[in-house]
Amino acid sequence: MSTDHATADGPGSGPQSAVPGRRFEPDLRSMTRITLRPIASPMPLGFFTVAIASVMTGCLQLGFFETDARAAVALCVLPAFALQLLVSVLAFGARDVIAATLMAVFAGSWLAYALVMFSGAADGLRVLGVFNLALLCFGALMTAVTRPKRALWLVLAVSLPRWAVTGLSGLTGAEWLTRTSGALGLVVALVAMYAAFALMLEDMRSEEVLPIGRSGPAHAAVEGDLTVQLRNLERQAGVRRTL
Repeated sequence: MSTDHATADGPGSGPQSAVPGRRFEPDLRSMTRITLRPIASPMPLGFFTVAIASVMTGCLQLGFFETDARAAVALCVLPAFALQLLVSVLAFGARDVIAATLMAVFAGSWLAYALVMFSGAADGLRVLGVFNLALLCFGALMTAVTRPKRALWLVLAVSLPRWAVTGLSGLTGAEWLTRTSGALGLVVALVAMYAAFALMLEDMRSEEVLPIGRSGPAHAAVEGDLTVQLRNLERQAGVRRTL
């Protein structure tokens, strides 16, 4: 988004300002043009990435792969970091700070998981246990602000118990907690897959096909007219002077 403020210096351009020898338009709104660069929604890519990476990690925890396959699973999960980082950058460009923040943290979590598992670092599972409990705190805070964005909220809601169980399994080493975490990972994958597919259908048909359950500002952003979209635009990041 870019803003261009035009000024004039000749006679008839408006009353004198506090700066001698210069004249400004007293109300710049009539001389301001805001250029938007529409982009396609990156959220389906983000949710599909969550789903695929969750399947791989869940299968490892459920024992579908041998312990020696940890490095291979880590290499399969590593691209999720790059893909979700891309989603985060595009979401910031679309001025959706909630989605951008969530996807950036997901990207960092996949990178941390892949590096620890691939390197086979000493006490790596306990370190990842603490890391997942930290993610649990982050997710609990995010659920408080993502409820109108029901697709994001659902993915977070099913991720919270997985982060909790994964954290505890890493700290205690309990096998049943590891298996439970793997099963919860497959649940996360199913919910994320549904959200991604629903958003793709909605984008293709320009209407809601599968229920997502938006409410409040998120619902108005999709169902509202252009007037709703431009409401309070002058106070949004990229338009106002400071963040």
